Amino acid sequence: MFTGIVTAIGTIASVEDRADRRVTVACPFDPDTIDIGASIACSGVCLTVVDRGGKPGDAWFAVDVSGETVSRSVPGMWQEGRRLNLEPALRLGDELGGHMVTGHVDTSGTVQLAQSEGGSIRLAIRARAEFAAFIAPKGSVTVDGVSLTVNDVRDRADGACDFALNIIPHTAEVTTLGSLAEGDAVNLEIDVLARYLKRMQSLQN
Repeated sequence: MFTGIVTAIGTIASVEDRADRRVTVACPFDPDTIDIGASIACSGVCLTVVDRGGKPGDAWFAVDVSGETVSRSVPGMWQEGRRLNLEPALRLGDELGGHMVTGHVDTSGTVQLAQSEGGSIRLAIRARAEFAAFIAPKGSVTVDGVSLTVNDVRDRADGACDFALNIIPHTAEVTTLGSLAEGDAVNLEIDVLARYLKRMQSLQN
């Protein structure tokens, strides 16, 4: 489990196609704190560490990315040079600063608006029709691994929805969200509570 509070930005240093895709991520962590078999969310995707090395502040870790994971995450994500929001798995006793995040991407969304508003950035992201019902004003959503609060939701005639987010300067600086532009694709994970409520509602009908 994760909280959606990003602790660092990493960069994909290399990609090797095997049975699965072996991806090596350069990061500012201490390699001694990265356990083989540990989970790290990479822009919202929970992956298992299979190797690691480097030195404190200039480390790297390797993960195997399955075809299913590639198909669920945004197109072109697993390429050299891609910047990733990183969050190690939640440890018992850690502060829950965001919301409960599984690291299982549900779908991708598309940025419809990215503009400065005061000192912050206002984002509008479009979610496909099958996920629109899970997104509600003042509810939680995970965008590229970042826990965010939905400000507003606009439903569309085709069943999709556009939801608005406010990215404060700190979040823009310590995650990749500050560099998003219109047309960019992002990984979305709906709130786990909304998922269960939707399931309960469907059984009552």
